[in-house]
Amino acid sequence: MHGPTLVNWLLALLTATAGTYCLTRLRHAPCATAAPATSPTNPPLARESDAAEALMGLGMAAMAVTGATVPATVWACLFGLPAAAFLLAALHAPAGRAHRLHHAVGALAMTYMALTMTASPGGHHHATALGTPLLTGTLLLYFGGYSLWAGARLLRTPAGTLVLGTTGLPRACRLTMGIGMFAMLLTM
Repeated sequence: MHGPTLVNWLLALLTATAGTYCLTRLRHAPCATAAPATSPTNPPLARESDAAEALMGLGMAAMAVTGATVPATVWACLFGLPAAAFLLAALHAPAGRAHRLHHAVGALAMTYMALTMTASPGGHHHATALGTPLLTGTLLLYFGGYSLWAGARLLRTPAGTLVLGTTGLPRACRLTMGIGMFAMLLTM
C-alpha cells in the first residue's frame, strides 16, 4: 500500500481481524443445505460469503503490509481466480447474484490494486497517481457507496431498532471490508 506505515499496519490489523472473524464463522457454520436455494438464509450461500470475506480480509491485510514485495502473479492468482469464479457463479445462479457480483468486484479491485502496486517502482508513488484514474475513481465511488449502505444497515434494522450483539458482527465485517477497500484505493 502507498500510505504511511502506521496507517498500513492499522488497516492490516482491522482487515485481518474481520477476515479472521469470517474464517471463524465459516469454520463453525453448518454445512447442511436445509434451506432452499432461493432462500436468503441459504447455508451454502452464507458459507460462500464467509469464505469470500475471509479471503478478502486476510488478503487486504497481507497486501497492506507486504505491498510490492509479493510478485504480481501471486496477487493475480490469489484474487483474480476467485473473481472469475464469482463472476461465473453470478451469471449462472440466480440465488445470491448481487452478493456474488459484489465479491467479484472486490476481488477484481484487489487484483487491480496489486498489479498496479507491483508495477510501480518500489511499490510506492510520490508525485504521480498509480493505475487508471477513471477505474480508480469508479471503484472509489462503488466502495464509498457500499460503505455508506453497509453502515446504514448496521445501524438500523427494518423494524427501526439498533442492531446489537452478534447479529451485527457480520454486517460490521462487511462495513470494515468496504472501508478497507476504499482506504486502499484512496492511496493509489
